[in-house]
Amino acid sequence: MPKAEIAWKRVTEDGEKLQVYAQHIGRDYHFFHRAKRFDVWQRVKEPPLEDWLELLDCVQRLVNRRRYQPSDEEILRRQIRERFPEASV
Repeated sequence: MPKAEIAWKRVTEDGEKLQVYAQHIGRDYHFFHRAKRFDVWQRVKEPPLEDWLELLDCVQRLVNRRRYQPSDEEILRRQIRERFPEASV
């Protein structure tokens, strides 16, 4: 997987398992998900807060491994605050 992609798995409220990945393009993150391995990746226009927080957690770990810069983490925190002002990040 390229450096600009971060992937994880999660379960929806309905109990459906999803594979999710975020692709870092410029200053934006594009989110995609699929239900099964051979399904086509679907772009998610408005990802939920849960996905943003999981992405933040992954970026924090990658900062510790020196694959991302601390400024990348701050930019992501700012984007989450803009989209979800009620969330404490």
